[in-house]
Formats: sequence, C-alpha cells, structure tokens
Amino acid sequence: MSRAKFKKETLDVGRDPLDILKVIRRLEVGPVRLGPNRVTAPYMVSHNGKTDTMELAYRFEENVFVPDDGHAINLAGMVCAQVALNYGLFCDEIVFHGRFDRDDRRFIREMATNTTREIFVKKFLEPNPFLLEQVATLPTARRESYLRARLLFPDEPMPTLGKVRSPRCGATHWHVDPSQHAVLSSGGKDSLLTFGLLKEMGCEIHPVFVNESGRHWFTALNAYRHFADHIPNTARVWTNADRVFNWMLRHLPFVRQDFERVRSDEYPIRLWTVAVFVFGALPLLKKRGIGRLLIGDEFDTTRRLSFCGITHYDGLYDQSRYFDDVLARYFHRKGWGISQFSVIRPLSEILVQKILVERYPEMQRHQVSCHASHKQGNRVLPCGDCEKCRRIVGMLAAIGADSTLCGYSVEQVTRCLKNLPKTGLRQETEGIAHLAFLLREKGLMPESFIGAVQARQRPEIMKLRFDPQRSPVEGIPVDLRVPLYRIYLEHTDGAVKRSGRTWLHCDLLNDAALRRPYPFELRGDASLDERGPPRYC
Repeated sequence: MSRAKFKKETLDVGRDPLDILKVIRRLEVGPVRLGPNRVTAPYMVSHNGKTDTMELAYRFEENVFVPDDGHAINLAGMVCAQVALNYGLFCDEIVFHGRFDRDDRRFIREMATNTTREIFVKKFLEPNPFLLEQVATLPTARRESYLRARLLFPDEPMPTLGKVRSPRCGATHWHVDPSQHAVLSSGGKDSLLTFGLLKEMGCEIHPVFVNESGRHWFTALNAYRHFADHIPNTARVWTNADRVFNWMLRHLPFVRQDFERVRSDEYPIRLWTVAVFVFGALPLLKKRGIGRLLIGDEFDTTRRLSFCGITHYDGLYDQSRYFDDVLARYFHRKGWGISQFSVIRPLSEILVQKILVERYPEMQRHQVSCHASHKQGNRVLPCGDCEKCRRIVGMLAAIGADSTLCGYSVEQVTRCLKNLPKTGLRQETEGIAHLAFLLREKGLMPESFIGAVQARQRPEIMKLRFDPQRSPVEGIPVDLRVPLYRIYLEHTDGAVKRSGRTWLHCDLLNDAALRRPYPFELRGDASLDERGPPRYC
C-alpha cells in the first residue's frame, strides 16, 4: 500500500481501531537454500496483487551445514524465520515454508504473540518519532492476543525426536559439550566482561560475532579485530538481516519515509532482534559441539510492567532472563542440548562497567558503546552525543575511570557530563539516582537531577543483587558459581537478596542456593516434560 493511499484510507477506520495497521496481505518466508557455509531464504511481501521479494542471508567462515540433511534444513528454517516474528501485527498471513516440527511451530506462535504485544505497547502506545500522525495516537485496546496474522506452515512437518529429549535424561540429538562456552560478542561492555570472566576462570571460550551488513557492525569492529588476531576460536557470522528489516519498513506505510534520517536510540518497529543473532550462531555451535551460549545482559533488562492493564516486558523481552529460559528449554526439547544464560544478571550496569575497568582494562580499551559510531583511520570511535554515550561517560566518570581510553575525546566527555542532567538516561531509576549521587559527590555534576530522577544514594546498586525472578543465585550452572561470585565480591560492596520490597544482606559464599541444581544441565530420570509445558511468555 502506498503512503498516499494509506493517508486516504485512514479517514475511514473500521470497528477495530487496529485495522489501520493491517497493511500486508501475505508475508512468505522460505524455503531455505543451503550451502556448506551459507543459508538464504526469500522474504516475499504480497499486497493488492503486487509482490516484492528480498533475500535474507547468513554466511559463515567455516562449513556448518550438510545441505541435504533434514535436520540441517530444519535448523536453517528456524534461523531464517526469526525476522518475520516482528510483523504479526501488520499481516493477514505469514507463511513459513519448510519442515518445522511441533516444538518449532509452538515456539514461533508463542514468540510472535508475545512480540506483537510488545510492539503494540512500545511502538504505538508510547511516543515513536518514526510514525506518521495517523497512527501516533492509537487507542489503548486491551485484548487476549495482538497477533493479527494467521501463521501458516503448509509443508510436511518435521518428525520429532521422540519422548526422551531432555537435559535431565542427558539425551540430545546434537553432540555438545557443556565445558565449551560460546559468548555472543560485540564491542559492548557486557560481552567483553563476560569473556574476561570466563577466561580468568579457565573456561574454553568461543567468541561469536554476528556481523550485520550495515553500520551497526562498527560497534563490534575494534573488539572483533583484536579477538580475531589474538583469541583462538573467535568466529564471525555475516548476515544481511538489517537490510531485510529496513526493506520491511518500506512496506509499512505508517512509518516515515525518511526513517533512516531520524536520529533515535531505538529501532522504528522491531523488538525481536536478539533471537536473529542467537539463531544465527546456532549452526556454528552445533558444528563445534558447544553446550553453553552466554548472552551479556545485566540486572535491569528483566522487567514485567503494565500499560493501562496491558502486561509487557518494556520492550526488553529478548534481553531478559525469561528469554534465556525459554530458549534453553526450547533447545533441550529439540534435542540440541544447549543452555543459554547470562553470568552478569546480578550486576547493575555501573557494576558491569566498574569490574571491566578494574579487572580487565585491556578488554575495556576495545569497548564501543554507541548508537552512531564512526571510523577514524583504523579505529572505530563513539559519537559522544547519543544517549548511550552519555550513559557510558557518566558511569566511567562516576567510578573515576578515564573515558579517553575507549575513544572519547576530552571535549566529548565534557559535553556528555554537561548534557546528562537535562537529557536523562534509559536506565533503571535506582541506577540513575545513584549515578547522579556519585557524580555530585565528585563535583562533576552540580545539578540534583538526571532527567526527572533526583540524585540519591542507592547502596544496592553497588552490590550483587539476587532476585528470584531476575537473577537467582542458581540461575547459572553450578560449576561457575563460586569462582564467579568470588571475583565479583572483590569489586562490589557485598551481596543482597530481595525480600519483598527490601534488600537484605546475604552471606553469598555460604548460601544454600549455591548447591541448588541448574535446571538445564541436570542428569537423572526425570524430564522437563514432567514439570509441565514450557511457559514461553
């Protein structure tokens, strides 16, 4: 639908106010085409008798597929399906060509359902500079599901592996080793710290960089070049998923035509993004027999909120602990045997930065945390103007670190600190309050507020925080807990556990939870199926 026609049709909206968003009759994905080191799948949009096609591609630096193998085709189909899960609010039908088994179809349906709700709340009910005015004020519509597209799987289903497919039984279709750790890597502080911690603990590590074809890759480039030259097992997966996302935006007439020129720290529509990288890394994990996949997500990315009665995850579902558990459970039900988790969940963002600076300064030099980084010579530098740059500079200043070591100029540091009070930050409220408190204590910020948040000492921000939902003590494998928590305690002000609304001190290294099993690497007679169906959302 053209934008001109869309503007005319918005004058006569039907009974359902969300009908205005249904602008694509059919989105078809696949079938995949495999080579030993690549997979491609067509994305085809059909509407008003017209079709448009774009090819999604992933390319690996080593052979990871056996092209004629049914299980490889199934895995490749799941890799290429993830981008489409962002568009269930806008299509009449989404057709997934390929062989998908019962667990695949269930996963796709439940993740698409969850993502459409997140997109409706975060992209249409909250301010979004990318939208035309016709959809900028949609009414709050409460309903059981916001998934408006019918999800179709027209091809013969993939047979399942049978009843015994759980980590408790130790039976997997893939041959993976839990002593092998893949770190989904970028130039950010979270993955750099995760790598440094695992290396110090003596783990075998495979840093996996997913290289988007656009400028977003700049943030990872400094770190990737260092890792590729000095760190064994470093791998890169190239994808043009970012181009497919932008191509899809051209088919959404309520998105501004000049969306690429809009300066924003957010994507226009998509919220199911991390899975595009996670699934893109899976063929490499299968080839190398890697049993653990680590994501760099800290404490404040796991949230459950309500907007006018609509529960949601604040647009952070694919960075939350819920996401990790859903993926790990799905991987085990498939017989793939991979456990997905984050070792930095008990840490606030400022603690992640503090530990990286104090313990692994050689890693921190490669950090680029910026929404608009750019090349200067052979190095990528941060812009010094975006929200993420202000946040990073503020935290580095608060802990007494030198921001110029990771690419900021003195002028950028001054500007970031000057702009912090009036621009605010995207961070948990307690973290902003404590950051403002630290900066005032150091005389680096005379104002009492960062945005609307008043400076206030929040001691828990500098402690390990264990919360039963966000960051349980037993949320990582048993063998990692004691060595990891010992390192953390050298850089934090102790550990606390949540009790209602209060944080209470805990003797972490003598806590009974240290001995509790990790649910995705247990061995024994019981299976995950005996605990009931997975709760995906």
